[in-house]
Amino acid sequence: MSIRLTRRAALATGVASGAVALAPLSSWAQEAANDHADLAVAVDAYVRRCLEAFPDQPALSVALVKDGEAILTRGYGVRKLGEARRVDDHTLFAIASNTKNVTAAGLAMMVDAGKVKWDEPVRSYLPGFTLSDPVIGERITVRDTISHRAGFGLGAGDLLFWPNSDRSREEVMARVPFVPIQDGFRAGYHYCNLMFVVAGQVLAAASGQRWEDFVQDHILDRVGMTDTVPMATLADPEKSALPHARTGPPLRYQGPMRPIADSIAAIWNWDSAAAAGGICTSAIDWSKWIAVRLAMGALPDGSRLFSEETAREMWRPNIIVNSSEGPTAALPGRAIASTYAMGFQVQDYRGERLVSHGGGSPGGISATMLIPGRNVGFSVFSNAEESNLLRALRSGITDICMAKTDFDWIADSVKRDREGIEKSLAAAVEIDAKQTAGAPPSLPLSAYAGTWRDPWYGDVTIEARDLQLWLSFTHNHALQGPLEPYDGEMMRTRFPDTREEDAFITFEIEDGRPVRATVKGVSPDIDFSYDYQDLKLTKV
Repeated sequence: MSIRLTRRAALATGVASGAVALAPLSSWAQEAANDHADLAVAVDAYVRRCLEAFPDQPALSVALVKDGEAILTRGYGVRKLGEARRVDDHTLFAIASNTKNVTAAGLAMMVDAGKVKWDEPVRSYLPGFTLSDPVIGERITVRDTISHRAGFGLGAGDLLFWPNSDRSREEVMARVPFVPIQDGFRAGYHYCNLMFVVAGQVLAAASGQRWEDFVQDHILDRVGMTDTVPMATLADPEKSALPHARTGPPLRYQGPMRPIADSIAAIWNWDSAAAAGGICTSAIDWSKWIAVRLAMGALPDGSRLFSEETAREMWRPNIIVNSSEGPTAALPGRAIASTYAMGFQVQDYRGERLVSHGGGSPGGISATMLIPGRNVGFSVFSNAEESNLLRALRSGITDICMAKTDFDWIADSVKRDREGIEKSLAAAVEIDAKQTAGAPPSLPLSAYAGTWRDPWYGDVTIEARDLQLWLSFTHNHALQGPLEPYDGEMMRTRFPDTREEDAFITFEIEDGRPVRATVKGVSPDIDFSYDYQDLKLTKV
C-alpha cells in the first residue's frame, strides 16, 4: 500500500502528527505569532520555501486572517504551466469540500429562522425520503447528513457525479435510496459526499431556493464575496487557476506534472453535487469567510449571518474520526481525538482546539484551518495535486501561527513524497507483472459482452469490438475504453483518458456463462471517490 498522502487524508486530517526535528527558526517566533505584520512576513516566507521544495507546483493561493483582519492574501505562481500569466489574490480556485462548511452555514441560517431543526428527520423536509436501509432512512436527521455518520462507506455513491457525470441533481437524488450502507447508523465516521447533496436539498426545500441561489443571495452577496461562484460551471476560465495533475505513466498520480483541463468545470463539474463541493473562490474572498467563521457569524457591519449559539453548535463534535493516546516526544502534534462536527473537523492540536477542513478535486486541493483560541485562521488553495506540499503548508503555517517552529514540515513532507513515489512505482511494476503472468479468461471474450447493471449506479456496457472488449460507464463518459484480460476471470480497463482511474472487473461464472461481476480500482493511490468497490453488477 502506498504511503502517499491521498485525498482521503487531505479531507480527514487537520494537520500532520509528526515530523523531523528542527531547531527553532528564530527567537522572535512568539512575537511573530502575535504581531500581524511579522506573522504575515513569516507565513509568506514559509510559503516560498515550500514552493522551492516542490518546484513542479504551478500555483498557490494563501489567505491569512488575524483578529478579523486579512493580513495576507496572495497568489503564487502561474495559472497554467508553460504560460506566463500569474495568479493573484482574486484568481479563482476550486475548493471542493471546503464548500461543505458553507452548506452547513446555510442550514444554520434556516435553524435560526425556525425553518429547520438539526435533529429533525430529513423526511420532514423531503417527504418520502428513504435509504437502502429503510430504518436509517426514517431516522436520519439533518445533523446526520452533514456529520458523516449515516453508515455509508467511504465515498459511497460518488460515481453518481464523479468523474463528471451527465446526471442532474434530481437524478442523483433518485438514486440515493439504492446506494448500499455498510456500517451501523451513527456507529462510525465514513466520509460521504452524497449526504451533503441531500443536505443541500433540505436547504432548498426549507428556503424555497435552489442551493446555489440561496448561497449566492444570502451568503456570498452578504459577506461581499464578489469573486466567488457557487458552481464550477460559473467560473470564468480567464479568471481561474487551471487544474494540473500527474497522469502517468505508468499510473495516475505518477509521471510529469501537466495541465489537465482548460477550465475548472471541464474536469470538475459538480453542479449536481454542488452542496458537497461546488464552490470556486479566491484568497481575498475566502479571507472574508474565515473572518465570519472566527467571528461566530458576525459581519463587519454588526449584523449576523447566523447566531453565535448556532455557530457554536456547528463546531460541536458529532462523531469521532480517529483517536490516539495523545502527543508523544516524537509526535508532539498528535491529537487525542479528531472529530467531525457539521461541515468542519474539530480536533486538539498542541493543547488547543483546531477547526479545519480539506478539499480535493481533479487538479486541485485545498485546506482551511482555524485556531479559534488565537482568533487566527488561514486557507491554502492549489491548482495541482501535490498532496505532500499541502501537508507541509497546512501543518507548517499552523505551527507558525501558534509559535511552534520545532519541526521541519517541509523536509518531512519531501521525504514522505519521495518514499510514496517509490512505493507507487514498485506497485505499478507488480501490477503489470501479474498481468503478464496471468491466466487467460475461461471463456471467449465475446461471452463477457452485454449490459451489466448495478442497483444504484445503473448500466455499464461491454461491447465486443474486433478482437477486444470495450467497456463504458453509461453516465461518466470519461470512463470508457478497452477491457483487457488480466488473470483468469479478472480483467482491467485501459481508459484512454489518463486523467481517470482504471479498474479491475472480476466476473463470476455460472453454468458456463458470466452472470455477476465486482469492481475495484487498479492503483493503490486511487482516489476514494472512484467507489468502484460498491458496484455489484449483474448481467441483464
